[in-house]
Amino acid sequence: MTTPARVRPAIMLIVAAEHIPTVDSEFGRYARDYDILCADDADGGRELVRQAAEDEQPVALVGVGWSVPGVEVGLDLLDELHALLPTARRICLTSRGDYGLSMPKLREALGQGRIDTYLLIPQGPRDEEFHTAVTEYLSDWGWTASTPEVEGVQIIEGGSRAEVSRIRDFLDRMGIPHGVYSPDSEVGRRVLSELPSVQSGASPAFPVVAAGVVGPALEDATARQVARLVYGSPQTVDADDIADLVVIGSGPAGLAAAVYGASEGLDTVVIESDAVGGQAGTSSMIRNYLGFPRGISGMRLAQRARFQATRFGARIYTGVAAEAIEPAASPGDAHVVRTEGGELRAKTVLVATGVTYRRIGIEALEELVGLGVYYGAATSAAREMEGRDVFVVGGGNSAGQAAVYLARYAASVTLLVRRPDLTTTMSDYLIREIASTTRVTVRTATRVVDGGGDSYLQWLSLTGPDGTHRVDAGGLFLLLGADPCGDWLPDAIARDERGFVYTGREVPMSQWADGRPPAALETTVPGIFAAGDLRAGSMKRVASASGEGAATVALVHAHLAP
Repeated sequence: MTTPARVRPAIMLIVAAEHIPTVDSEFGRYARDYDILCADDADGGRELVRQAAEDEQPVALVGVGWSVPGVEVGLDLLDELHALLPTARRICLTSRGDYGLSMPKLREALGQGRIDTYLLIPQGPRDEEFHTAVTEYLSDWGWTASTPEVEGVQIIEGGSRAEVSRIRDFLDRMGIPHGVYSPDSEVGRRVLSELPSVQSGASPAFPVVAAGVVGPALEDATARQVARLVYGSPQTVDADDIADLVVIGSGPAGLAAAVYGASEGLDTVVIESDAVGGQAGTSSMIRNYLGFPRGISGMRLAQRARFQATRFGARIYTGVAAEAIEPAASPGDAHVVRTEGGELRAKTVLVATGVTYRRIGIEALEELVGLGVYYGAATSAAREMEGRDVFVVGGGNSAGQAAVYLARYAASVTLLVRRPDLTTTMSDYLIREIASTTRVTVRTATRVVDGGGDSYLQWLSLTGPDGTHRVDAGGLFLLLGADPCGDWLPDAIARDERGFVYTGREVPMSQWADGRPPAALETTVPGIFAAGDLRAGSMKRVASASGEGAATVALVHAHLAP
């Protein structure tokens, strides 16, 4: 049986007739991989969309001119088409003649999330800034909305669907393309036939994960095992080796420390229990990070930082949790970081393990985690929400980003907020974007009190100002606030009543040494630092965490100075 050929995705361009030759020519460079479809008025654009739907052709990007015959302004047509093509990236194409009149409204539309960006139609050859923006959006669409053309990993399901979900989430956050197959599919039969257990006559233990040249396929695989398979473990580090800096956690703080530490000549090792990127790595789109005017997904940001750190020589291991730190017995001795994969010895340690989402504490929903119920944004599950009614719990930026992202796929998204409004917990730009996203509804002063389903989430019980009601639900994403990931730290590292780590002048005066506080970002143990969301008093923002991680490196140098 032959596999049917995939339909090529389309790029749709709807501009006035005078701009068609230029736009068609500029987008011609993408014609190898995409169908370039052009129309010169609003009705022609609607027909392109109708035909794509009939042919089941995915649409990666829609570019609409500011001035298009048939509508007052192109933004109105983009809004109309977005309802039909929610996953397509949206660009408003302007000409120099439109520029002065269009700019205020385009900036407003950008702030509301009605468009992904606006671009000036190229006026000459090799407008690479224009094409940089186009390729960024095509890349983002290709990763989040389409099936990968080349798979690095194959997952053969058949066992725990919840564990398959966790494995997929890890691979998505690491930027590793993968596919999921049933045991009786062509790929499934091939992978299973190569297992030693099957060759000896035994039945395979699902899920099975095959990672090509990385190593043999894993049976009864877990996300932690897949992480070790792909990125190794500290057991590969020489036991006699003493690293200059061991970073525990690979969120923005840990990655920034890895980049600056390794680039400045420090022997730097990073260990991470989950996927590189931490909680920030789950964000579908971060729009307020300095230097990324078009925004960047948490996965992309973490991926770039990881490449940057390893380029300078940092060693990064995933799937390995720190279990304890044994502080140095005396000045000049090494700290010992104990992990499930072995011991690491370090002259200095940065603890950047961040925070974890609070559990909802409803047993029926806890049993459905990975089966329609997810902690965090779980971008890998978003495509499975198509046509479903989805609920997001939380009032912070992560919850807002998740709601907007899920609206590309779900029939409806309801953001449930315990507070009376969003203004005290969410950035203004996200509040405006949510308000302009028609598929997202906000319900304030509302909590989830129960839920359930037959092997998959089917309903929720919500309580709010209008009483308690049962609603149909196809997905629940929980972003409930944060608890620090620091319970495993030694008592010598002082923490506040909630478990966040004291550093610098935040340390109670009773624990100052010789009447002086520790260095900024240094804990009550000399040579052990804390940065990012785990640190008491931190801002809980990606940019501030990155800054703290980078600043730690200067303190490490000072500590190591003779």
